[in-house]
Amino acid sequence: MINRKSLIAIAALTLVFTSCSTPNEEAKQKRPNILFIMSDDHAYQAISAYNDQLLQTPNIDRIANEGMLFTNASVTNSICAPSRATILTGKHTHINGKIDNIMKFDTTQVTFPQLFQNAGYETAMYGKLHFGNNPKGVDDFMILPGQGSYINPRFITPDGDTTITGYVTDVITDLTIDWLDKKRNPDKPFLMMYLHKAPHRSWWPSPEKFAEFSKKTFPEPESLFDDYLNRGRAAKEAAMTISDEMLLSYDNKVLPETITEMGIKDDPRSARYFNGNEFPRTNEQQRPLYKAVLDEIAADFKANWPTMTDKEKISWKYQRYMQDYLGSISSVDDNVGRVLDYLEESGLDENTIVVYTSDQGFYLGEHGWFDKRFIYDESFKTPLLIKWPNKITPGTTQEEMVQNLDFAQTFLEAAQIAAPDDMQGESLMPLLTGNDDQWDREAVYYHYYEYPASHMVKRHYGIVTKEFKLAHFYYDVDEWEMYDRKNDPQEMKNVYDDPAYADVRAKLHEELDDIRIYYKDSTGLDNRYLEKYRELNIIK
Repeated sequence: MINRKSLIAIAALTLVFTSCSTPNEEAKQKRPNILFIMSDDHAYQAISAYNDQLLQTPNIDRIANEGMLFTNASVTNSICAPSRATILTGKHTHINGKIDNIMKFDTTQVTFPQLFQNAGYETAMYGKLHFGNNPKGVDDFMILPGQGSYINPRFITPDGDTTITGYVTDVITDLTIDWLDKKRNPDKPFLMMYLHKAPHRSWWPSPEKFAEFSKKTFPEPESLFDDYLNRGRAAKEAAMTISDEMLLSYDNKVLPETITEMGIKDDPRSARYFNGNEFPRTNEQQRPLYKAVLDEIAADFKANWPTMTDKEKISWKYQRYMQDYLGSISSVDDNVGRVLDYLEESGLDENTIVVYTSDQGFYLGEHGWFDKRFIYDESFKTPLLIKWPNKITPGTTQEEMVQNLDFAQTFLEAAQIAAPDDMQGESLMPLLTGNDDQWDREAVYYHYYEYPASHMVKRHYGIVTKEFKLAHFYYDVDEWEMYDRKNDPQEMKNVYDDPAYADVRAKLHEELDDIRIYYKDSTGLDNRYLEKYRELNIIK
């Protein structure tokens, strides 16, 4: 059933925070700083604290080793801008209105940085916002326009646009450390939102990582060659397969001229994206470093592609994908280490909450896919690591169901700032402080809307518990799927119609109805958002 935190527990936590403070100013000085680190499309499978089969991430792991690792963290809507809207507002996307990447963010929505700013915190945001407008509630910002660029990125600032030479992950980190060290008011607590573009498609590593990782080989997931048996139309019809939708030039970095020379048919967007995207942004110093690796990739492709079987071609594309994706993450890890080192060297770490997360999960070849969007675990689950010296017991693993919906209220409670009544999450404070008995959530809610659109993942909503998952795909289908998360962790078999699960299915249906009511979602609201798509001529 839906979990509701008891008023007694809230009151008790309030007393904990308020009883130790005497004058108001003394209390304010003791309020923690918050460093919120978020990457874009960083799969939990690519963090060694979760799984060390693909990549070592020693610096991100430091946050878990010195704090808490959440193994059941998830998002409410697995797509970039809606996820960020949920984080900022503490509301599901059907409430804050940012249901997809198409609809504009409602700037009348109150965001938690605004509340921090009003409460005397100094606030800043550096990196990727992805809203198309200037951030609210921040004293200083340098944000990428839209998706931004990996190479020599352009930034939107309060004083106008500027382009900075370098690799975007390094640049965002330089700016962040500079703000922490030189720009902020040391007499005020701070909220810093340190937001990476990486490893978002098209996964361009730095020149050094490009050279290093292009020579590595990575294990394939068991479901790389999934045939989607025992599942419905949604999995079968999604357009995000490595085999068909991953583009040879744009994604796999095969030079367009090589594709043309070999007479291979590639999506016409591929060369256009490659030639209009990152590589042309290189300067005279950067271009030879990238070109040397691109030439090696082209030579390997020319030598081997013509004789490969269909499965071998998928494996080749998968390796190229992993080399670039993981190379991009390796830079993120290096730079997270730089920031953690600065906090320690400056003494700020003792009173700073450090959070590492992503805006959602990502497919790393599982089910033959890349991208996200589905309620299935690889996109639904997101990494979450939090450290808070003297509050969180180092090396703790937390298995409770939590969501990005909860971040705003958690930060606000930590900072002793009242949360608006219309926020829909739950503060994670009981879990962070070892009071798990005050946490009673048994299920979380998910709803994805962006269809028809890129990757063609159908609209669906569902409920997820530790043991089971029930989802309803709708609009151009009317299909139900249910998965046994314990016995089928790869979600290969839909057991919705299995008589052995009839009682579980009935219970989940009741709980799904309840949780939809609890979070103020409904069929009527589903139809209202479909009507907006009709108004935009996206659907008939």
